[in-house]
Amino acid sequence: MKRIYMDHAATTPLAPEVLEAMIPYFSKRYGNPSSLHSFGREAREAVDDARTEVAALLNAEPSEIYFTSGGTESDNLAIKGIARKNKKKGRHIITTSIEHPAVLEVCKALTREGFEVTYLPVTREGLVEIGAVEEAVREDTILISVMHANNEIGTIQPLEEIGRLAGEKEIYFHTDGVQTAGKIPVDVNSLGLDAFSLSGHKLYGPKGAGALYKRKGVRIESIQQGGGHERGMRSGTENVPGIVGLGRAARIAEENMAVESERMRSLQDRMRGWVLKNIEESWLNGHPVKRLPSNLNFGFRYIEGESLLLYLDAKGVAASTGSACSSKKLAASHVLSAIGLSPVESHGSLRITLGMANTEEEVDYACRAIFDSVKRLREMSAMRPE
Repeated sequence: MKRIYMDHAATTPLAPEVLEAMIPYFSKRYGNPSSLHSFGREAREAVDDARTEVAALLNAEPSEIYFTSGGTESDNLAIKGIARKNKKKGRHIITTSIEHPAVLEVCKALTREGFEVTYLPVTREGLVEIGAVEEAVREDTILISVMHANNEIGTIQPLEEIGRLAGEKEIYFHTDGVQTAGKIPVDVNSLGLDAFSLSGHKLYGPKGAGALYKRKGVRIESIQQGGGHERGMRSGTENVPGIVGLGRAARIAEENMAVESERMRSLQDRMRGWVLKNIEESWLNGHPVKRLPSNLNFGFRYIEGESLLLYLDAKGVAASTGSACSSKKLAASHVLSAIGLSPVESHGSLRITLGMANTEEEVDYACRAIFDSVKRLREMSAMRPE
């Protein structure tokens, strides 16, 4: 039986070149980057090289990159750190209703510290409207956090416009860029960003390694105390193998992005066209154009997404329904609810996220597998009218 992985928004396989770069730092080059001897200096040089590689991916300065354990920690550090350091200026934060839990739960926690949070609505296509952002701004607003692209429906937000507004109002601007780093061009300067979160395992790097871009001069408070590593921003001995892997993954992504993005778009168009043409009462969730080239989120009437996943898995196709981080929950996706889908419609969703190893042959096989699975489930469905 074929085994086809199409859940790259959940995680990606480690690139062979990344693994090769990491291996020496598990064994021969095991020094602590804080040590002054040659073993430590060797490790420090590797960390600094990776910092340069990650900075290049974002058009940032190496000194603006801080290594973390992943996207969730980076989001926590950015949002909590900025909020707490600047609370004398104000206690109001603006975010959106479709953020990843790594942002939503942080904002929820900050309300218990006396902060107020405004959750912006989105359009049916999952877009935040700049007018809504401007209307939400108050005199005590200190931070705007809007994700670059949504992990479930792939919609890319108008960060440049929001960044311009934030700059004019002298409000810090953060984005969760976990789904975009390495997939589409990111220029933190042209986007007007003060902070950007990314994670290694979403761009063919290792799990447990991530980074936060923090613009020079941004006032931020550390949320983890200890020995003052990462220039006092994130205490704890650096995960050197993970950091090396993240750096190499960032370099590979930058080199291959243009070609790979175009290839992903072609596969996306192929699958979208076939599914929507051949499966009745199906639709695409998210913006039809302003979306990640690798993301497809379909809706199908009269079926349950979890059952569809099991059928596809039996046919060797790995996909997702809603967010992989919350796929074991029975509640409807907060993202699909935010774009106006009913709970029944939300539960009939299927997320396909393509990757570097996927081919046209695999896309065609997956299309047929989806068709057969939807047909079979509808034949058994009590939801479908006679």
